[in-house]
Amino acid sequence: MTKADQADPPEVPFMQLNSIEQAEALGLPIPCRAFDPEVFFAETPADVEYAKSLCGTCPVKEVCLAGALERREPWGVWGGELFVQGVVVARKRPRGRPRKTEVMA
Repeated sequence: MTKADQADPPEVPFMQLNSIEQAEALGLPIPCRAFDPEVFFAETPADVEYAKSLCGTCPVKEVCLAGALERREPWGVWGGELFVQGVVVARKRPRGRPRKTEVMA
């Protein structure tokens, strides 16, 4: 066997999926169907980041995000993004009053 024979096969991109149903029909794992839906509507920042990480490998992530934007979802994690009052935000703020001074990291 030569070194060229041992090379990894080229990656084939996922075909464009238009719905969760298509992905399920192909037997692809859909995180929002495998985990408790409450995970995607979490209250704590750490739980929100966990939910966003679950979306990382989802084959319909882009379709999910586009649908949430179109429907103007009021809250939750959709397509790996957090919606708060219908707007995509980078991070969930913890409850309580914000600090008056920046915390040095």
